[in-house]
Amino acid sequence: MTTGVHTVAVAVADGILHFELALAYELFGSPPPAAAGSWYEPVICGAGPVRADGRFLLEPDDGLDRLPLADTVIVPGWAEVDAAPPPDLVAAVRAAHEAGARVASLCTGAFVLAAAGLLDGRRATTHWAHTDELAARFPDVEVDPDVLYVDNGSVLTSAGKAAALDLCLHLVRRDHGSAVANAAARRLVVPPHRAGGQAQFVASPVPERGDHPLSELLAWVSERLDQPLTVEDLARRANISSRHLGRHFRATAGTTPLQWLLTQRIRRAQELLETTDESVDAIAAATGMGTAATLRRHFNRTVGVPPDAYRRTFRSRLTDARRA
Repeated sequence: MTTGVHTVAVAVADGILHFELALAYELFGSPPPAAAGSWYEPVICGAGPVRADGRFLLEPDDGLDRLPLADTVIVPGWAEVDAAPPPDLVAAVRAAHEAGARVASLCTGAFVLAAAGLLDGRRATTHWAHTDELAARFPDVEVDPDVLYVDNGSVLTSAGKAAALDLCLHLVRRDHGSAVANAAARRLVVPPHRAGGQAQFVASPVPERGDHPLSELLAWVSERLDQPLTVEDLARRANISSRHLGRHFRATAGTTPLQWLLTQRIRRAQELLETTDESVDAIAAATGMGTAATLRRHFNRTVGVPPDAYRRTFRSRLTDARRA
């Protein structure tokens, strides 16, 4: 956009789910102080007044023809998954993608993206209760029922409810960096980051801090990311066996202890790359990676770019935001 404003168009039609609509508008419409003046401009787009969840009447800000002019298009959850979505909505979403917009679906909004052909040949997800239906109706889509969200670059899909917020925070992290995304998460009082590959269904919900067997351990580890911790170290600290620790992690976090630890190390590395001038070697030591080579290997595999490129990207964005 010539103004430098990143427009987020939320596409709506009758049958849209109000939860996903509200969380997207709240996140993209409320910049945290750490955003340094550069944020998003959300706009709700529809063919006319629509009912969300069949109860709430909503007057869109603009028509569906605005979608191809947006930088990002969000398609919230769709209530009537058994019926075909409105053709004008499908056509507008397809046109937006063809015009270069980044398109993301929340929950069952994936059915709209699939109907538009945006998921053909791509890996995608939706709410676990509807993954079989999505796979049956759209056989060219590689449906993954076991993840929170899938990032294909210009096309993204999420599972339901809380996972929709995870995906939106992931978009903020892509655009503004880890520090800003964490600030946005703190404002919403939600966890700052859950990796997209984490399981949708966790056997036991994670209770409030201090109420589950891993709460003290996770806090203890987070303060010692510079140390070469092992699963045995974590199990010893929790005073349980390594096998028992693994079961606790699967039940409360939906991942393994090592994967959780690696995610925390990468998150810390992102923050240090964004906010300090420390060398990659120093950041490798501060995050417990040991060597710059190890950090580069894991960082590139997880984030998709080398640490140096990541730092240049977010430093240049911060400079541009301060000049705006």
